[in-house]
Amino acid sequence: MSRDKTRSAVIAGVLAVVPGLGHFYCSEWQRGIVLMLGLPAQAAILYGVGLIWLALPLVLVWIWNICDAVCLASGGKCSAALAVLLLLAINLAAAWQVTQVHIPKLEPEQRNVIRQILVGLAKPDVAERRTREQTAVAKYLVPGIGAPSVLTPVKREPGEPVLKVSPVKAQKGDRLTVIGSGFARNAPTKLVLLGADEVVVAETKTDSSGRLNVSFRNPRYIPGVYFVQARVSAPVRGWQLSETLKEAAPRMVETIYLALIGTALSLVVALPLSFLGARNLMSGTPVLRAVYALVRTIFTVLRSVEVLIFAVIAVAAVGIGPFAGVLALAIHGIGALGKLYSEAIESIEHGPIEAIRSTGANEIQVVAYAVVPQVVPQFIAFTLYRWDINVRMATVIGLVGGGGIGYQLIQYMNLLQWRQAATAIWLIAGVVMIMDYASAVIRERIG
Repeated sequence: MSRDKTRSAVIAGVLAVVPGLGHFYCSEWQRGIVLMLGLPAQAAILYGVGLIWLALPLVLVWIWNICDAVCLASGGKCSAALAVLLLLAINLAAAWQVTQVHIPKLEPEQRNVIRQILVGLAKPDVAERRTREQTAVAKYLVPGIGAPSVLTPVKREPGEPVLKVSPVKAQKGDRLTVIGSGFARNAPTKLVLLGADEVVVAETKTDSSGRLNVSFRNPRYIPGVYFVQARVSAPVRGWQLSETLKEAAPRMVETIYLALIGTALSLVVALPLSFLGARNLMSGTPVLRAVYALVRTIFTVLRSVEVLIFAVIAVAAVGIGPFAGVLALAIHGIGALGKLYSEAIESIEHGPIEAIRSTGANEIQVVAYAVVPQVVPQFIAFTLYRWDINVRMATVIGLVGGGGIGYQLIQYMNLLQWRQAATAIWLIAGVVMIMDYASAVIRERIG
């Protein structure tokens, strides 16, 4: 740095009072620009979030800026490590204040919800005991015009449970007692008043002898004969898949296919654009460089917008369902895959390209015979990796109506059905782990 020895340390220090000017004086343009723009921007950020007091430590960075300019003018250079660490500490303190990190004081209701969630995760609703339903019917009479005067007995097969109602005649609001026997022991029971609009009048359990004794008030007032049915869920040997798992499994398959179609659509668009977004292929003329800049800008914009935002827009455009999720994943995937593909093309060996060009081949032939064979393995690996990522994203976009198991999960959570929600969560985790392993094996073999 012989040219810096001709600089005056005093002048550099005085100029550095304005961050960056001293570095410009010493021809350290990059560091000078960072200091001139960075320090005011940092102070503005702290002021904007209402933490102006955290701008005081920036004085130390400002002092370092002066010292560094003096060192440069004297032929040396100060380490930027101290300034970087100080800025990091300032921003960590600001982040702590802005995000209001604290130890929460949980109310009893919150503790109860957390307990239910933990219990649900520990005992997801994936299997249940096999049951057979036992039923028995009894009749009673609401007297009046048009009603029979005598009740005929209910026919039953030998060995079937017995159910009786007492008294056999009742007006609206009268209390009726239902007595039954011959049911499974200690089994959950529903007492249903049959009719065009079935009414569950009682829920109970049979006793240790399989007997039933429960009462209810008669809700019927129109004269006539009414039927009361006892429905008992009798456990039998063995287990079966729960209804929750039967509902969630097809949704999980839908999620996988949703991610697959989203990946395929983004591949179709990103693949040709990636060649236009590769610097080593698009640097020949100003037109090619302009196309390169435009394509890379498109990739950056599509990749920078969160997929959840695309999902909300897609739901508004095409309605709730898997198609909205496919569109969101495809649009976001174009930016992500396009960037990966372009960088893979930029990292290829240039020897085959020059060799093909020396034979007089045009640009299309150069791409076909010199570029494509080198990038195919990486393209396959990136595509599989993107599909893996899309499976996880698909579960999230389902929360806003993008279809898949995420949509089912948010319904369980809204209804506070934590065991059912845990089933969906464990199913998602299991599929993602399998996808992780499978894609890693495939990428290893084609790498």
